[in-house]
Formats: sequence, structure tokens, C-alpha cells
Amino acid sequence: MLCEKISDKELVSRYLRDDESALEILISRHQERIYTYIVSLVKDRQLAEDIFQDVFIKVVNTFKRGKYHEEGKFLPWVMRISHNLVIDTFRKLKRNPHVDGGDSYNIFDSIKQEEPNAEEKLVFEQMTGVVTECIQELPEEQRKVLEMRHYADLSFKEIAEETGVSINTALGRMRYALINLRKIISERQPDILR
Repeated sequence: MLCEKISDKELVSRYLRDDESALEILISRHQERIYTYIVSLVKDRQLAEDIFQDVFIKVVNTFKRGKYHEEGKFLPWVMRISHNLVIDTFRKLKRNPHVDGGDSYNIFDSIKQEEPNAEEKLVFEQMTGVVTECIQELPEEQRKVLEMRHYADLSFKEIAEETGVSINTALGRMRYALINLRKIISERQPDILR
């Protein structure tokens, strides 16, 4: 119960002061949301587990190198790391495709294209990268709400609590963020919106 009342920021601070249990609390607090996000992108539980582990290895290494700065919240930062590692994984898979030819292997199972293949996913992720760059050009209040909603999957109630504003203000910021984002994208990359 007490762990739930400790903020992510305080847990990070404790971990940086060599309290290993603080990292365990952070991981257990956010593991379901992060793992679910990764699985939704890669559609492979084993691969998602590997990426999930890599995410927290990267988190720990960033902490140990003193490169972590409390610019936003811990969860959106970890979600961005997850997103980037998924993209890196797709790039590696594209360069080094792996075919498992076990006893029940059928070459035609590999040919079926019911779901997007790794290349299509990569193209989508690259387009997402362009959108992510455009998001950085939004005013900070709008950018924060958009990132909390889409990267951290927070409800508008949670966003309102985190940012100290009313739900209506959070909704308004989101609306303006989307309007401004569409304008920025149409100026920089008009073909994406077609």
C-alpha cells in the first residue's frame, strides 16, 4: 500500500541513491502497460519479453551513466524507449530474417500475408517517427497531453491529475494539439495526410 503512494519521481531518486528496491517497484508498477504495448506492436510474446528486458537494461544503463533527466514523467520516457527498441528490432529482423524449420514447418505458412509483415511495420514506424518529430514542435502543454494520452495511454482524468488542470482543459489541449499537429505535418510532409 505504501509503495503506491510513492511517486515515480521519488522512486527514481531513491534508485539513484542506490536503493535497488525502488527500481523493482517502478518495474512492477508499469510492467503490464509497457509489456502490453510491446506485444501489441510485435505480436509475438517471446520477442516482446526480450524487448521488455532490453527496455529495462537501457533504463538502468541510462541511470548509471547519469544521463536521466526528469524532463517529463518516467512512464512516457520508458514508453519512448520501448517504441524505439521495437523499431530497432524490426530493422534487425529485416536485415537478418529468421526462418524456423521445425517438424511441423510449412513454407506456405510463411507466405501468408494476413498481418503486415516486418517491412510494412517498419514503414509505418518510420511514418510514426515523422509524426513524433512534428509532435516536438507543439507548444509544451499540448505536447505533454498528447504524449500522456497516446504514449502512456493515460485517461483524461489521469492527465488532468498529473498536470494539475481540469479534465476540460486537458481535453481542450488535446484538441488543439491535434489541430496544430495536422497543420505542422501538412506543412512538412503533405503526402502523409493523403
